[in-house]
This record gives sequence, C-alpha cells and structure tokens, in this order.
Amino acid sequence: MHSARDRIEYEPWLEDLSEIAERLELSTEARSCAVDLFLTDVPSSDRSKQAVLAASLYAGSLVAGDGRTQGAVAEAADVSRLSIQSRWKELLESAGLEPPRW
Repeated sequence: MHSARDRIEYEPWLEDLSEIAERLELSTEARSCAVDLFLTDVPSSDRSKQAVLAASLYAGSLVAGDGRTQGAVAEAADVSRLSIQSRWKELLESAGLEPPRW
C-alpha cells in the first residue's frame, strides 16, 4: 500500500503508466500491480523513471497472468527492450515477489 502523497507526487508518471497500459490492453489487475511495483521503487532520476515504469508494466502483466512481451511493452512505453530486461526481476524482488525462473 502506498500513501496518497506518493500517488500525488508521481501523478504524471502514473497517468503515463495508465495510458501505456491502455494501449497494451492490460487487465485491471495488471495495471494495479504495475502501479504498486512502480511506487515501490521510484528512482530519483527522472531519466530512469520511464524505464522503471515500463519494467513495472511488464512485471505487473506477468504477475497478473496477462503477460506481454518485453518488446511490446518497450514499444508502447518508448524505451529499449534492454531497459525492461535489466530491471523487471529486480522490481519483483524488491516487492517481495519471486521472479519466474525460465
């Protein structure tokens, strides 16, 4: 659970997350999980926020069973696939979840 202050502070980023999730046609559960993952570990640098946002969407879609490819999420979020690949497992771990072992 995240504070209302966090949601207000990062509102522009959460709006962006919502728009990308809409383009990807993610389920409500995947969107909610992505928001939680993003707010769990928001980087201080604005430069890194978009990549973490995209990784949160990817990981959230996996957790919700509404998986999208890293490439699809990267394209929708306008980041490189590598940006997602290098961050999504760490996001899950920092949220106390165990990443899949493929």
